[in-house]
Amino acid sequence: MKSTKSLCPECLDVIDASIFEENGNVMLEKKCRKHGSFRDIYWSSATQFKRFEKYLHNGEGVQNPYSSTNGNCPMSCGLCPSHKTTTILANIDVTNRCNQSCPVCFANASSSGYLYEPSLEQIWEMMMMLRAEKPVPCPAIQFAGGEPTMREDIVEIIRMAGYFGFTQIQIATNGIKLANSQKFCRELAAAGLHTVYLQFDGVTGEPYKINRGYNTLPLKLKAIENCRAAELTSVCLVPTLAKGVNDHQVGEIIRFAANNIDTVKGINFQPISFAGRVNKKERIEKRITIPLLVSLIEEQTGGTITADDFYPVPFIVPISHFVNADDNTQNVEFTVHPHCGTGTYIYVENGKMIPITRFIDVEGLIEHIQELSSNDDEWMGKSISKIKRIGSLVSSLPKYIDLSKAPASVDVKKLFIDVLKDGTGDAVKEFHRHTLFIGAMHFMDLYNIDLERIQRCGVHYATPDGRIIPFCTYNTIHRAEVERKFSTPLIIAR
Repeated sequence: MKSTKSLCPECLDVIDASIFEENGNVMLEKKCRKHGSFRDIYWSSATQFKRFEKYLHNGEGVQNPYSSTNGNCPMSCGLCPSHKTTTILANIDVTNRCNQSCPVCFANASSSGYLYEPSLEQIWEMMMMLRAEKPVPCPAIQFAGGEPTMREDIVEIIRMAGYFGFTQIQIATNGIKLANSQKFCRELAAAGLHTVYLQFDGVTGEPYKINRGYNTLPLKLKAIENCRAAELTSVCLVPTLAKGVNDHQVGEIIRFAANNIDTVKGINFQPISFAGRVNKKERIEKRITIPLLVSLIEEQTGGTITADDFYPVPFIVPISHFVNADDNTQNVEFTVHPHCGTGTYIYVENGKMIPITRFIDVEGLIEHIQELSSNDDEWMGKSISKIKRIGSLVSSLPKYIDLSKAPASVDVKKLFIDVLKDGTGDAVKEFHRHTLFIGAMHFMDLYNIDLERIQRCGVHYATPDGRIIPFCTYNTIHRAEVERKFSTPLIIAR
């Protein structure tokens, strides 16, 4: 089907790889001269693979890369000129300390033997670097770890992010400290935190016993309750999915979110990626791909939400083109690889879930928006141009929106027009107030890594040495090096 570059999971050499269809699946196969052949499933549906692939968009990358020439991808990540997507969401690990010891975690101070905890000055410098990225400053930041709430100054760190003008400030947490203190939740909200990215593996205790070592579900429920009371009402549930662990609960997780939509605004399913060396049998037994996930969602919601309701992340690039067409400043464009992530929006009305694809011809509408944003010869003068573009879109909306099937409680037409007018801000907040986002991001490991996906990654890590590193290469290659360089030995009390 196609050729790409990958890595040997043993020696990390860059090697040739092929992506091809076999028995309805899409496979990745590669061979290292020193360590032999490796083979893994890339996507479990060739049909969905092809459907998503047609939405690939080339981004322009960054104008001020870390290195001046194309580097030794992916060993010299930084970003370099070969990278095609700006930073859409930046992660800053503020500690590798944690109050859990999860078998599936990327980072753990107690097992590594050292403490990685950047100073406030280093975190300030990393945020400054992200906001200085050109042509588009990084708009969204997530503080992670370890467990970021282990830092006594996490509220101050969140306040710092507000100073830099990040439009989305998130914290990735297991929720233990939020569950233990409603006051802490109020402090986070007052500091400017927008979204709690909450580890949430299922609606019963069993998945937590496997993934986390004990049943932490009561703590998750209490954390959500405390967020609600603190008016921290943008919680995103983050299930780490593995076959035989919690893949049978995806439908119940969605129903749980819909029943708590006043506070839970999204779910970001994360199929497990394998850190370290894993044998082939274990990979096959536990590997979940995006097509398998969306088929599980369709099955477990009784067809209320179908696989075809989901689209790849770059599907919405034409909206960015539309918003940018008449502005002097650029907005972020979601030009990530189409096989990295997927999502859809669900209206929840009186307990009923209605995917937006039921009443909006999203493909036709996006195609029309792209035409409007590219027909520059038709629009004369920027101030008149924007009015005409919006006017043309308003007049054409009835062709794409079936109001008879839309939720009665929401002015869908007005919501979409407001979002396209403003691009960000209050209009987007209003849209999210009425909808539940369901998405998935399948991060790669050394067995299924595709360097073309790396070069289109939009989720990056900022590091204390002035680099910005794509998520998957940071966690498979660079994390240990960065943490050792900026760490101190861990002193364990006896």
